[in-house]
Order: sequence, then structure tokens, then C-alpha cells
Amino acid sequence: MKYPPYFQKGDIVGICAPSSGVPENLHPRLESAIASLENLGYTCIETESVRKTSKCVSIDSAQRAKEFMELYENHTVKLILPPWGGEFLMDMLPLLDFEYIKNLPPKWICGYSDITTLTFPLTLLCDVATVHGSNLMNMGLPELHQMDAFLFEALGKSEFVQQNSKCSGGYLEDFSAYALNEKTEWKSLFGQNKIQCSGRMIGGCMDVLCKILGTRFVPLDAFQQRYRDDGFIWTLESCEMSAADIYRTLGQMRECGWFRYANGILIGRPDEYRDTKDFSLVDALERSFAGLDIPVIYDADIGHRPPQMQIINGSIGTVVWENGAGSLMQTYEI
Repeated sequence: MKYPPYFQKGDIVGICAPSSGVPENLHPRLESAIASLENLGYTCIETESVRKTSKCVSIDSAQRAKEFMELYENHTVKLILPPWGGEFLMDMLPLLDFEYIKNLPPKWICGYSDITTLTFPLTLLCDVATVHGSNLMNMGLPELHQMDAFLFEALGKSEFVQQNSKCSGGYLEDFSAYALNEKTEWKSLFGQNKIQCSGRMIGGCMDVLCKILGTRFVPLDAFQQRYRDDGFIWTLESCEMSAADIYRTLGQMRECGWFRYANGILIGRPDEYRDTKDFSLVDALERSFAGLDIPVIYDADIGHRPPQMQIINGSIGTVVWENGAGSLMQTYEI
């Protein structure tokens, strides 16, 4: 596994929009996010298409691929941080030369939602660590949340511990801040009192993972064989998926062998979730993981319902959980 250099004060953040761009009415929030990063001591540059949006993307796939590669090839850019996800990053993948990227110096790329469509293949195809964590627009609120700011701390050292948040939730109605109106509690799916497990971190947003599963961009069998001695900690989250959607997706992943070498599974708090009739999230998870003898924790601080942890795909993680409280240590060597 290749890890990019430590991210330090004064480094340059490259902003591109490989999925959706930022509409004009949200440009003030984008400017606020850039100001937050600059106040932390970083420099930001952005590509031409970041402030454009049409047909659910910033611009056509060829231009999005070109702008991403311009940032990746730019040796002065140390972190690529898209504004957010979107819908159709998948149509950019065939335009990227992953073999070429594999031979370039590794670079940090961070995001969640549709950005998983890029970070997950990069880790599997190129053996480069990526981050399932805060998007740039998360940092455009009037007050930068400590778990978003922690991204930069995590990329600046090779060992760190994150603990689950005290409160979670969506956004206030005017999107001016996180609501944080729900008490955070990580839950054990199968009723254990204590859980501790370690393995190589891997995962992302299930809404888009299920759309690239089985394609040439997700050679999971080969990746698993390279790192099988470490075992894996899967981190999975969803947005807009019902209980039935989650069950179908996890069932597909299981049948494709995704959990073959799993030592543990962390399921993030689902966003825009709904039961399917009397079929619940717990039903979906229990049926998906029954008989695997793998510890499963759900309602973890991962994904669309803030605040979220910064998960480094490719790092070695250790999960410690007891009575609703959990922590995640991640280590990586540069």
C-alpha cells in the first residue's frame, strides 16, 4: 500500500468537481469553505468547472477527467478535495488511465458519497490510500466542526485515534450548521458487550459501490489476496437507500465474496433512510451477516449524517467498542 506524503501547513489543496459542481446560490458556502482552509494555513486552487453544474454534473466527463489528472500530476498539490459527491462520477472512470496513475507519486484524495466511485477504485487498482471523509462543502459552515477539521490532523501523522461523537444528526433547515440533535450510540448487531477487531480499512458509500461492483474498476478478489493476511475492516454507509435496498446490496456484496476475509464491519448512520413496510435496517443487517461470525457495529460516525470520522482506505485500523462507545485507531507508514 502506498501512502501519500504527510499533509502539512502551507500545502496546496486542489479543488475539482469529478461529479457535481457547485450552483451559483451555494458559491458563498464554497467561498466560506475555502476561507476555512486558508485560515488553517493551507492554500487552495480550483479547476475551471468547480462552479459549474448542468445535468447533475459539473461539466462533461472528458473535462472532469482532464481537470482531475491536472491536479493529480501537479506535484505542488498535496490533497485533492472535491466540493461534494453527486450522481454520475462513473462516466469519468473509463477516461482515466489507472495504470499510469499507479506509477505516479501517490496523492491524498478525500470525499464521500459519489466520490467513493473514484476513491475505491484508486485504492483497489493502484494500491494507493484514499480517504472516505469530509467533502470540502462540509467545511463551509459558519463554524468548522472539529471532526471535519480532524481530516488535516489525520493526514499529518501516521497514527491517530478517533472516538465516536457525542451527538449526530443532519443539517439545520437553512443548512447553516449541523443539527446534532441525536445522541450518538454505536450499536452491536449481534448483542456483544465488547468488541475489538483489527484489519485493513476499506469501504465507502453503498449507493454507488453497488453500481460499480463487478466492473473492471473493482478487482476486489485480487486486492483481497494481496492483503488477506491483514484481514479487513469494512466501513459502509448509505444515502437514499431503504432497508430493502441495503439488504439487496449487502447480499450482492456477500455473494461476490466481499466479506470473505473480514475481521469486522462498521455500518454508518444511514441518511434519507426508510423502512420497507415492516422490514427494518436491523432486519437487513441481521439477514445480510447471519452465519459469518464477524462482529458488526452499526450507527457509526461514517458517511452522510454528520459529523463523520475520516476513514483512510488502506490503513490498518483497530476498532474498540463497549456499551455504545467506540474508538478507531488507524495507522499507516509512509
